[in-house]
Amino acid sequence: MSKETAMAATPHVSGSHPVALAQGPGWINWIKIAGLVYLLLISVSLIGDGFKLAAGEHAKELFAFASNPIAGLVVGTVATALIQSSSTVTSIIVGLVAGGMPVAIAIPMVMGANIGTTITNTIVSLGHVRRGDEFRRAFSAATIHDFFNVMCVVIFLPIEIMFGVLEKAGAWLSGLLVGTESMSMKGMNFIKPIVKPPIKFIEGSLGGFPDGVSGTLMVLLGVMAIFVVITLIGKLLKALMVGRAKDILHSAVGRGPVSGVASGTIVTVLVQSSSTTTSLVVPLAGSGVFSLRQVYPFTLGANIGTCITALLAATAVTGEYAVFAVQIALVHLLYNVMGVLVIYGIPFLRELPIKGAEKIADIAVKNKLVALAYITCVFFVIPLLLIGVSNLLTA
Repeated sequence: MSKETAMAATPHVSGSHPVALAQGPGWINWIKIAGLVYLLLISVSLIGDGFKLAAGEHAKELFAFASNPIAGLVVGTVATALIQSSSTVTSIIVGLVAGGMPVAIAIPMVMGANIGTTITNTIVSLGHVRRGDEFRRAFSAATIHDFFNVMCVVIFLPIEIMFGVLEKAGAWLSGLLVGTESMSMKGMNFIKPIVKPPIKFIEGSLGGFPDGVSGTLMVLLGVMAIFVVITLIGKLLKALMVGRAKDILHSAVGRGPVSGVASGTIVTVLVQSSSTTTSLVVPLAGSGVFSLRQVYPFTLGANIGTCITALLAATAVTGEYAVFAVQIALVHLLYNVMGVLVIYGIPFLRELPIKGAEKIADIAVKNKLVALAYITCVFFVIPLLLIGVSNLLTA
């Protein structure tokens, strides 16, 4: 169906005619969107799996640089930006703690994982780069997550270094929970089984190349697929997001802060990936379905929901370090909940991520290279500079 046909099929849809979308070929476009969302999930997974294949056994060596809190923060940020999954990184951190890594070093790592995970939806927003106002809305919706998570680190990391609030709270709670029945996460991931077959097929098709080359090609293919998928989703949403369909989404996500946080949390628990959750809402913001203020609490819910994977992984750990694995998983949850309560709960602090996201989006619309420079600096250049500074201070 062409865009013109779709638009023609829905010009009179309003609150008084809620059945218009359910008639005729409108459902074909909904099926197309479902298929494109599936392709988006595959694309995101393709980038992460491609990096892991290219890096091989060296992926976990990223964590070896964490010798102090600042280095731990940077390692968590860069590792998550590369692997494209905070759930994966925090699960790795849980495993490292279960193997004896100090919780005090692991805490800044999970803080960094929150920052690194936002690179995915920022990349997704670039799919709107050729359309001015649409790109402004999409880029601000993506970067508000960055600004919020950076603010969390600025507020909570110094407090943690000085007083160990999260470490102590996590220790107390883990002492209550350890010894409960194992909650293995193997059967809880609903997304991995449905994206695994095409990922395996692509990986098999590139089997003739060395792992490094195959992994790099998978990453490039994933990035290109994201651009194509987001462009197509944006066109379809413009035709479909009117009338009843828009009302239903607004009742779930856009009704208010509590509803937004709850929706983001539930969706992320189901898909076990905050990157996926926030990436799916970016096209909706770009198309004007949701405002920046409506997207904001939804992304905060994604922060909370992503903790479930590490928590499930931790409760399946046995042995002498099991209590510490549960502790770091609980620290991640406490950190994200406290971030929402403190930053979103205080009006002055609540507005700062909104203003920052709007400002950087305005600049990026005028100069598209700013968007690429932003991603490179926030997720790679600044973290590497911080590692250098922290090494000098501890030398």
